[in-house]
Amino acid sequence: MTGILDSVNQRTQLVGQNRLELLTFRLMGRQRYGINVFKVKEVLQCPRLTAMPNLHRLVKGVAHIRGQTISVIDLSLAVGGRPTTDIANSFVVISEFNRSVQGFLVSSVERIINMHWESILPPPEGAGRANYLTAVTNIDNELVEIIDVEKILAEISPVEEAMDGNLAKEIAEAEVQQQKQIVKRIMIADDSAVARKQVQRAIESIGFEAILVKDGKDAYNKLVEMASEGDIREQISLLISDIEMPEMDGYTLTAEVRRHPGLKDLHIILHTSLSGVFNQAMVERVGANEFIAKFNPEELGSAVKAAVVAG
Repeated sequence: MTGILDSVNQRTQLVGQNRLELLTFRLMGRQRYGINVFKVKEVLQCPRLTAMPNLHRLVKGVAHIRGQTISVIDLSLAVGGRPTTDIANSFVVISEFNRSVQGFLVSSVERIINMHWESILPPPEGAGRANYLTAVTNIDNELVEIIDVEKILAEISPVEEAMDGNLAKEIAEAEVQQQKQIVKRIMIADDSAVARKQVQRAIESIGFEAILVKDGKDAYNKLVEMASEGDIREQISLLISDIEMPEMDGYTLTAEVRRHPGLKDLHIILHTSLSGVFNQAMVERVGANEFIAKFNPEELGSAVKAAVVAG
């Protein structure tokens, strides 16, 4: 398994080109799954796991890896399948997203595939709310399911979603001081249903309304439609967008918005589970106003306040 992943930083040239690299693997069965390489730090043979009291039922144990104690989640069990049995011959995908590091126990790891986001499609209609898919794609005439790891992490370790209650008061005071009415509607673009709901509940906690869209393409089409009906800034105050999304990623969405004469002045916050210094460089390159790592309602709330008060 050594060498299947080079440094993720060497792959940053893909970002902003509406491309990604997908690490494919299998669980307890023949179905193939995938995860964005940018979420992956390392892949290794499963080390010795230590059981600890009161662990979540999805956590197989903890492992000491490179100076860190990491929870190892049984991914097969987490998505509703059978528990992983042959642990000694299984692998752990060490991932970093949403400001945390965790391991996902998988039965086998296959390869890394360079793909275009346009080839990554939303889950099929009728999949239901209980599914753990964020997207699907076709590789070698086989359906590959991309797992909503944010949903799994939220079930194991729920986060506080409400923003600081004082923000609503501060925004109202700014309206009085500036003698203008702030548009309290925000578009949220994210392919993860869990992430969309987290942001929705956060902004609703300070009195804002959310317009929810499932990916960058849907967001852009909706924004263009709105712009044809009038000044976009009189309809929404800003766009909060994920980066990893089917069909059109957040960087491409931002670049397209900046090229559109009726949308170019829209305030955009890129809100993503990805981490790394390359993000800030891409924020500047495509013209986003700000980048915030998921999910910290206080940081997001401060950014929303700064955006709507500045107008």
